[in-house]
Amino acid sequence: MIPSRYYADNAVPAISWVTQGIYLLIAVALSVLALVSLYDVLLQMVALIHAEDTMQGVLEVLHAVLLTLILVEILETVTAYFRTKKVLVTPILIAGVTAMVRRVLIFGVEVHEPAEIGMTLAAILVLTIAIVYIGKQEHQESDLDVG
Repeated sequence: MIPSRYYADNAVPAISWVTQGIYLLIAVALSVLALVSLYDVLLQMVALIHAEDTMQGVLEVLHAVLLTLILVEILETVTAYFRTKKVLVTPILIAGVTAMVRRVLIFGVEVHEPAEIGMTLAAILVLTIAIVYIGKQEHQESDLDVG
């Protein structure tokens, strides 16, 4: 009878290859989406030149830019995984803050409940604190890995 440890030792590399394959597919998809999003930014900027409502046009360009930034931050998380074999949390948190800031920009255009605005601002505060705290931890871990 073959011990169960044998199966575990052989299964882990296979699962690792599957995980890396999935991350690679995600990286390709995010890269395509980021390029399409960047193209949309360019289209929005051209449309801004001819816009009757300049403020609305600026908001649309800003929304497109922030969406592109969110995609790039998530893509950075995936590429960091390939470099370090660790999932870095800071880029995900930065993407979250960017998404919340994007939401705040909508508050100036649409009518929202004060509680909804307060919850969004609280989320930004919590994510910012998490970025500072986890960023310090990730920096200390990288210092330990190097040193």
